[in-house]
Amino acid sequence: MHMDTGISTEDRAKIVDSLSTVLGDAFMLYLKTHNFHWNVTGPMFSTLHVMFEEQYTEQWNALDEIAERIRALGHFAPATSKRYVELSSIKEEPEVLSAKEMIRQLVEGNEILVRTMRQGVKVADDLDDFPTADMLTTRMEVHEKNAWMLRSFLEQGAGASQGDASSD
Repeated sequence: MHMDTGISTEDRAKIVDSLSTVLGDAFMLYLKTHNFHWNVTGPMFSTLHVMFEEQYTEQWNALDEIAERIRALGHFAPATSKRYVELSSIKEEPEVLSAKEMIRQLVEGNEILVRTMRQGVKVADDLDDFPTADMLTTRMEVHEKNAWMLRSFLEQGAGASQGDASSD
């Protein structure tokens, strides 16, 4: 059936390409966050275990929103781990890491995803796809906050709890 929402077929394909990259990065960050939730150890175990769970749960729900936006634009969403690896700049972590390195990688992953989303907002804005731009802007805010919260564990400050996380 023909789709006529005011965005051409060609422009919808450009938006979907961008959203597919976002979905790839978002899935890989979800997977990494869930991995680290399962495998974190050290003095900050309880705090990090809970934080990672909160983040991966929120990320899991967002994956559905991104994939459904791709579907609403008339395309099929990428849905295999192989395709996510191809699309993503966030790499899998085959090793069990220290808590400090897990945090560092999650800061980096959230920042990568924000940059990918920022590019997606530009594409969507240029093609008058305001729902996609709005969704990605909202998601960027979540990942910027996640990066800030994680980064705070790595910063040296007066608080003993900050120093505990970096001593792993």
